[in-house]
Amino acid sequence: MKNSYALIWKTSDAKPQEQDCMQMESQEIRGFLQPRCDDVQEQITYNREERDQWNAKVRTLLDERNELNRQVKELITEVQNQKAIRDEENQKVRDLKDIRSERTDELRVIRTDFREKIAEQGEEKMQRDRAEKTRSPSRIRTEMERLERLYEQGRFLGKKEREYNMKMKRLAQEFREAKESKSDGGIRDLKIQLRDAEKSQEDAHKKVKGAVSHAQEAHDLMAELSEEVDRLREKANSAQSGVTRAKREADSLHSRYIVSLRCIHSMQDLLKAIDARDKGVAGEDEQVEVADLMTRLMSGDTLSTDEIMALQRN
Repeated sequence: MKNSYALIWKTSDAKPQEQDCMQMESQEIRGFLQPRCDDVQEQITYNREERDQWNAKVRTLLDERNELNRQVKELITEVQNQKAIRDEENQKVRDLKDIRSERTDELRVIRTDFREKIAEQGEEKMQRDRAEKTRSPSRIRTEMERLERLYEQGRFLGKKEREYNMKMKRLAQEFREAKESKSDGGIRDLKIQLRDAEKSQEDAHKKVKGAVSHAQEAHDLMAELSEEVDRLREKANSAQSGVTRAKREADSLHSRYIVSLRCIHSMQDLLKAIDARDKGVAGEDEQVEVADLMTRLMSGDTLSTDEIMALQRN
């Protein structure tokens, strides 16, 4: 490019006839390059606008992906919490089942004792029937107290005292038999124990059912959250794929933008050099600077903002 500029500047010292020919050539070159500069400028504008739109889409998709990943992270934490709750409730279920098993064994023993007592009472039914025909313990006690008062009043003196002692002895024996016949043989206590054991076993069973229900609720919620995690992950992956595609499009448009920019700058530099030659103006320093910047740009170097503005200005 620098050699082309130098050749143009060398021809500035040519004869008038040659200058006329060169001016005609310059007009032809301008007529060829100027429309193409306009076309390339349209391409530059199009590529820049499209690139910016794709870059905006990249940022939007990145925000969407990051938000989805944040939600996934929160849900995973909640899944872990629900798993811990489920495991804790399952352990509680196992412990409560052990307690329920103990209570069931206790209830079984008490029921067995109760049935045995009922059977014993069946065998003693005749004795109980006979006992029912005798006087009650309270009536016997009343009779014994009446005789004691008479004895204290001196009604049983001499031979009558022996009669009193024998009668009191018989009443005492009758009192013991009557009292024993009224006894339920421990059935009442067994009924109380049986009722308490049944209640205890039922309470243990309810606690097991409650713990099982809580464990199942935690498990169901954990499964539901896991499904939501999978769904959000799929959306995040889709957003990431969109980011990759959008970035690829933006990079492609940016490359085309840079190529178009290089092309139009090259053509503009050539047109400016022709104008300078035709006018006989020496602009070698400026053109050398532009040529150096274009060389760096085409070699892949990154130009500063000031350097890019210098390219556009010149």
